[in-house]
Formats: sequence, C-alpha cells, structure tokens
Amino acid sequence: MQSSGRAERPAGPRICVFCGSSSGDDPIFRITAAAVGQELAARGAALVYGGGRVGCMGALADAALAAGGYVIGVIPEALAAREVAHGSLSELHLVASMHERKALMTTLCDAFLALPGGFGTLDELFEAVTWRQLGYHTKPAAVLNVDGYYDALQRFCDDAERAGFLRAADRAGLVFGDEAAPLLETLCAAIRAKRSPSP
Repeated sequence: MQSSGRAERPAGPRICVFCGSSSGDDPIFRITAAAVGQELAARGAALVYGGGRVGCMGALADAALAAGGYVIGVIPEALAAREVAHGSLSELHLVASMHERKALMTTLCDAFLALPGGFGTLDELFEAVTWRQLGYHTKPAAVLNVDGYYDALQRFCDDAERAGFLRAADRAGLVFGDEAAPLLETLCAAIRAKRSPSP
C-alpha cells in the first residue's frame, strides 16, 4: 500500500463509489462526481474507489481531497498506467487483478454507490449486489441516476423482479435516486443502523 502521509483512516462510514474512468460527453457527469466527493468529505465519510485520476473517477477523488476528505484507491498494477493511478490519495492499494480490486474494495467499504459509467461500473455494481444477494455481505447499495442516465437500468431491475428473476427484497436492496445528498444519507443511515448495538 502507498500512502500520502495523511491522517489516520477516519472512524466514519466508508463509501465505495463506482464510476467511469471517462468523463462522458455531458459535463453534468463530471460535475456530479465532484459534488459527490465534496459531499462525502462534508459528512466525514471516507471514499473508496478505483484509484484513477482521470475522468469521473479523478473528479470524484480530487474533490474529496480538496474538501479535506480521506480517499482510498484500489487499482490493479496492469491498469495503474492505463488509468493513470492517482498519486495524492490518502491510501493507494495496488493489486494483481480486477477480481482482487473488487474484493478489496468490498472489504474496505461499508456501502456502495454507483455513478454514471460503462461496462466496468456495471460489473462492479452488479458483483457487489450479487454478493449481498448470496449472503457474502450485508452492505447497502445505491445508484445515483444523473439526468436519467440509469432510467433503463432501473426499469430492467423492476422488470427482472416482475418476471421472477429477482426477489422483492433483493430488488428493494438496490436503491435509485436522482439527488446525491439524500441518497448518501440513505446509505449512511443504513450503516449507522448496522453499527448500532441491538437493544
């Protein structure tokens, strides 16, 4: 693990954010990624993400760092040059494979949030929710539907439930929202509920 020498890892929630290493054609995607980074820092939540400094990934990390947040990156060695690994993170973990990347991000985080991205973002999101469905973890997951980007994905999830391929509880476990702050509050509330001792 590489470290920038920043403060110790905070005790607050750790949110794993999946998003594109590209910026997309609409500036709203990069703007939203930056806003999420700022919001995480403001909440005292650590960011766990894919470790790149380009595209929406870079905007997310840069904004969190600029706002005083703690940022943990996880990137395969083979992709470090291709995705241009971020050099100023609180922690940067170099791993051997994509499988190790996803497994470590899951271990390091308390919840998952997907922003707009492509195949890689969907791969990460659906592996995370599938692992929860199979009982490997109980971490909440959400999708930030920026400017209708994930409308079709939300319909697919609803259709899969109606067709009998998703149980209602599993479908309900993937929350969609179009505003970052309330969606992050939903995730943080779920984390607080899990951490609170049972009466």
